[in-house]
Amino acid sequence: MTMVERIKQTFEALKEKNEAAFIPFITLGDPAPSFSVKIAKALIEGGADIIELGIPFSDPVADGPTIQASTTRALSQGMNTDKAFELAKKIRKIAGKTPLVFLTYYNIVLQRGVKNFFKDCSLSGVDGVIIADLPVEEAEPAFKAAKSKNINLIFIVAPSTSDRRLNIVLEKADGFLYVVSLYGTTGARKSLQEITKKTIKRITKRAKGTVPCCVGFGISKPEHVLEVVRAGADGVIVGSAIVDIISKYGELKNGVLEKVKLYAAEMKEATK
Repeated sequence: MTMVERIKQTFEALKEKNEAAFIPFITLGDPAPSFSVKIAKALIEGGADIIELGIPFSDPVADGPTIQASTTRALSQGMNTDKAFELAKKIRKIAGKTPLVFLTYYNIVLQRGVKNFFKDCSLSGVDGVIIADLPVEEAEPAFKAAKSKNINLIFIVAPSTSDRRLNIVLEKADGFLYVVSLYGTTGARKSLQEITKKTIKRITKRAKGTVPCCVGFGISKPEHVLEVVRAGADGVIVGSAIVDIISKYGELKNGVLEKVKLYAAEMKEATK
């Protein structure tokens, strides 16, 4: 099975079961590189359908305080792009058919060389790549390099994305569309904003039949999952709430793995 097929088949299988995708995010190397593989395994055991792996970057402009802190912890453990690919390889070995998606910034891709980056993604068993600060208008080199290695380049849209621009994104969209549900940076919220539901309905209506729409930013509770799925989302992306559990590693040690697994199971159940 190729990388492209893994993502496509995951969504097809979920659709048959009338479920949405649960996509948890972790920062590679937080709290330590060796622990990232264990966390990924706990998430898969908890029911994760796709796993999003953050490559630590010194200036993560789209991320809120929780994920910025996790990036700082990872970098202090010596994490870099080479190690991110090594960890992805290890996670791929235990992930079975679960797709793996990198979340990164374009500096990291450019520094490695666009073609080399996607070649290394392929060698590591990474199925898709989200480049948080790469607009579709400037994405052609990355898009071609991704295509050449059968990797999905996944684009981000937001409440501010006009219908005209959304159409441009949909022409290139691969794997799934990352729908940012609100204005601002990542971070767990107590409740969903009304703009979130309006954004989901508008974007899923236009994307229907072309690419699955997965919603992220601010989703932290099962009731949030239910709301976005009812609004039409094909999947939910959850980061800060999981990273927050991991941040308690100092107190809980391996107890973190059980908490992560239970949280994943609770969130996955809400997608059904």
